[in-house]
Amino acid sequence: MKMIKSIPALPVQSIKTAAEFYKTKFGFTISYQDENFARLNRDDVEIHLWASFDESWKNRVNDLIKAPIKSGAESFLAGTASCRIEVEGIDKLYKEYKKQGVLYNSSTVVTEQPWSTREFEALDLHRNLLVFYELINNE
Repeated sequence: MKMIKSIPALPVQSIKTAAEFYKTKFGFTISYQDENFARLNRDDVEIHLWASFDESWKNRVNDLIKAPIKSGAESFLAGTASCRIEVEGIDKLYKEYKKQGVLYNSSTVVTEQPWSTREFEALDLHRNLLVFYELINNE
């Protein structure tokens, strides 16, 4: 037995606008999209977006014991996920994403971590966190 691949699945309120954001800001291609799901690719990386736009919970806030929030697609879930993406050429990618305005904040830089990576953080349209990292060659 061997595990082969992991694909992050990030919750977003609008598949259409989020997929377009990943295309224009992060440089991904949209390989599949409908109103509830999108599959995005860039090089060997694949990301899935899933619709988190159920707002019916807002009408039940005062009666959660009788009607618990349980659809699994509540709008408040959008922007609560994160993933780590390994890259080659972290400095070049950092410059690209800085130009695109998707860095976590204005003080975000490529940082060397004690766990042998250099990395930086970015946010998607709904504030899901994407950490891009490159392994440091410790030969």
